[in-house]
Amino acid sequence: MALLQHYVSLMNTTLASFACRPEESRGRLVPEPESPTRSVFQRDRDRVIHSVAFRRLKHKTQVFVFHEGDHYRTRLTHSLEVSQIARSIARNLGLDEDLAEAVALAHDLGHPPFGHAGEEALNEAMRGFGGFDHNEQTFRVLTSLERRYAAFDGLNLTWECLEGVVKHNGPLLGPGAKDRPVPKSIADYSAKARDLELGTWAGAEAQVAALADDIAYNNHDIDDGLRAGLFSVEELAGVRLVGSVFAEVGRKHPGLEIGRLIHESIRRLIDLMVNDVFAEAGRRLTESPPESAAALRRLGRPVIAFSPGMREADTSLRAFLFERMYRHHRVNRMTAKARHVVRELFELYVGQPDCLPGEWRAQCDRPNSTATARLVADYIAGMTDRFALDEHRRLFDPYARS
Repeated sequence: MALLQHYVSLMNTTLASFACRPEESRGRLVPEPESPTRSVFQRDRDRVIHSVAFRRLKHKTQVFVFHEGDHYRTRLTHSLEVSQIARSIARNLGLDEDLAEAVALAHDLGHPPFGHAGEEALNEAMRGFGGFDHNEQTFRVLTSLERRYAAFDGLNLTWECLEGVVKHNGPLLGPGAKDRPVPKSIADYSAKARDLELGTWAGAEAQVAALADDIAYNNHDIDDGLRAGLFSVEELAGVRLVGSVFAEVGRKHPGLEIGRLIHESIRRLIDLMVNDVFAEAGRRLTESPPESAAALRRLGRPVIAFSPGMREADTSLRAFLFERMYRHHRVNRMTAKARHVVRELFELYVGQPDCLPGEWRAQCDRPNSTATARLVADYIAGMTDRFALDEHRRLFDPYARS
């Protein structure tokens, strides 16, 4: 315990006044003895890394399904890139790096197979049963679906980590919230177990993780899109900021081979975006300096954000990627297949729950009920791309071995 106290003391000399401090954590739903060598936020991070859901991200789609190539990002590599950027930003702003990393690593645990195509198909299939949202599914993984610990379901993470995951896209109620109902599992937990303060912004560490997510996927989608030949470097010329960075690298290093040109340009783009976050966060914190993490949550707006100019550049890049990558015919063909696989698996399992594995079948209600549909959605959401394709083949190919 003396070692941990020494570590906490060292941290307190470097943390900003508005950082989340591990010794001031609101704790876990199920009380546990604390570790003598790790802070509560370090334990959160470690529990995420050791979870089954985290390992499955290795074979879950980011944009390209696993069999399309070994060098494209997966949900796992994406999460690692997000955590690296989040730690860098948190360190430079005097925030708790471990909490920022824990939220970053956990934020996509609820994604179903086949990326957003799989989520859209599962949401459509669940339309009459409450819908499906990967952020809510992440919360369900963290609070109930991971069943490995003797004393509780889920990972029993700290209040701060759960809050950060729930508010990944901002408040769920009040000003700043999107016009959609609060997912039932999150609303129930916040009302009956621990109030997650759904009408406020998350702590600064969680805000860092959310913006690191945007920085990571925009830039690695440029890389993957160029590698896949979905667009060319020349076609990026008109994209705000991106085109000028590629042009600058080309002028400074004429004749540079394409792989080096792409990597050099993208690392510069990430650096520009991260430095912009530092500058904008500094400006906002100077305008409204919060005295504590709780005060920061009550500011009514995020403090970790892009400047207006960088936000416009980010919007320009997203529009380009949406048109030239996410709607590319090669991607559309695979996503059409993915939707078909998810839809047929759902319809079969809901109508014939006897086709589910034994431990899942034992939890089922009657066919086509809401309870059965929710359980089937949990089962499908936990699948990797590979397992979903294999399961579909076993169930629908009469010549496949069951």
